[in-house]
Amino acid sequence: MRLADRLAARAARRGGPWPVLLAAGATAAAAGELALPTLIGGTIDSRGAAGWLGACLAAVAVVLGGECLAVWARGLTGARASAWVRRAVVRRLLGAGPDMTRRFPPGELVTRAGMNAEEVGRAPEALVSAVALLVPTAGALVALTLIDPLLTLALGAGVAAILLVLRAFLRAGGTLSGAYQETQGHIAARLVDALGGARTIAAAGTVEREARRVLEPLPRLRAHGAELWRATATAGVRAGVMVPVLEVAVLACGGWLLAGGRLTIGELYAAARYAVLGAALSGALGYVGQLARARSAAGRVAEVLDVPVLGYGTRRLPEGDGTLELRGTPVGDLVVPGGSVTAVAGRSGSGKSALAELAGRLRDPATGVVLLDGVPLPELSRQELRAAVGYAFERPVLLGETVGAAIGMGGIDGGGAERAARAAGADGFIGRLPRGYGTALASAPLSGGERQRLGLARAFARARRLLVLDDATSSLDTVTERQVSRALTEQYGGCTRLVVTHRVATAARADRVVWMEDGRVRAVGTHGELWSEPEYRAVFEERHFEERQ
Repeated sequence: MRLADRLAARAARRGGPWPVLLAAGATAAAAGELALPTLIGGTIDSRGAAGWLGACLAAVAVVLGGECLAVWARGLTGARASAWVRRAVVRRLLGAGPDMTRRFPPGELVTRAGMNAEEVGRAPEALVSAVALLVPTAGALVALTLIDPLLTLALGAGVAAILLVLRAFLRAGGTLSGAYQETQGHIAARLVDALGGARTIAAAGTVEREARRVLEPLPRLRAHGAELWRATATAGVRAGVMVPVLEVAVLACGGWLLAGGRLTIGELYAAARYAVLGAALSGALGYVGQLARARSAAGRVAEVLDVPVLGYGTRRLPEGDGTLELRGTPVGDLVVPGGSVTAVAGRSGSGKSALAELAGRLRDPATGVVLLDGVPLPELSRQELRAAVGYAFERPVLLGETVGAAIGMGGIDGGGAERAARAAGADGFIGRLPRGYGTALASAPLSGGERQRLGLARAFARARRLLVLDDATSSLDTVTERQVSRALTEQYGGCTRLVVTHRVATAARADRVVWMEDGRVRAVGTHGELWSEPEYRAVFEERHFEERQ
């Protein structure tokens, strides 16, 4: 749990002044509570002297002020800490790229960035509040020692027993909370998968079966919740039993001392009140449970934050034609000449998308280096790299308030977005939308092919040196695909184009083809040269058969 504890500590430090104010308020309230028994006892022994009464009122005011400050700061501490954790998780989710979703299902990531981040944010307030309860306990032990050391022995034995109960519950609660949160993540992951296939489920009439699949871990969730409840209840009973035992022990000891003339009536009252304050440590059970949940949640969040993000350099690209080189990478060595159209072909799972990801640095190779115009991609600044490379995918995710904004992504003017849309064959259907390029994206009725054309337009608008299309024309009709192919070969002559494809026509129009097999480059040549290979022809024949089916 070291990573989890470090994350919780960082969240507390990022909470601004509020954890400090929470500690100050809780400590002030505890100090006032510690002073009250002595002051009330003095008031009793002095038969209500004005000075003692004034001091009592002042102590009450300190308790009220400290409690108000603590309540106010407690909420702000949790909110600030949770916000920092969420921002850190979201930045890591987006910065890690495809490696993150390969390691965690989307539903798990949503749970960790939402519910678990919220629980981590509660760690500072739980820790400060629990530690603040040690103040009246320690003060009570000191005060009883000043009254009579025998009273301290009676209280100290009970406090030690309460601490052992809390320590055991922190360990058990952390384990049980972790199992509960993990099962919650499993349910969320299944639900997100089901939502992604909602139309298929409805069409197939498998709603009940999918509901059972999503909720299959529910009995485990219930079992973990019941175990956690039993552990909490057991610890609560054990700690709670100590409260009356301590009070009785201190009062019995105090009565014996009073009978022997070693205590006054006021001191006996103070001793009884200090016994209550000392036993109040049992009230830390709720904070300890909250801290246990926060620590287990922090462990889950830390796993996300442990996924490395892509680092960037500061270099800019020199003048060049967009030559792409892969040297010593897991997919092999490859040189894509600047300004060329290179198709990437191969069976499913042959490594086509892996090559596309390496080409524009959506991820780094485990070995070797990828260069653009002689510059290793990790040495380029983020702005330089993303301005030089445009990407389009088979299932594009469109971002932005309007259709035009989805194409430009905030960095392209309206004219550039429209030119890119025409090249991608999207200008026609955009013109039929209620407000054209200004149509709200959320309300635009888009088919799969239309969304793919918008993704192509976005890539066309952004690419300056390298354009990577990862099966980005698979949903296009034949006429539109030909239009896009002409745009790739004619309008983007100054840009290097790497096109992952399953279509014979696209491969035939390319300057050359990279044939992928078993995760590596098998051969490079023109489509005509490779067509003599039966296994190369089988790549397209197999795909053609699948599409006809």
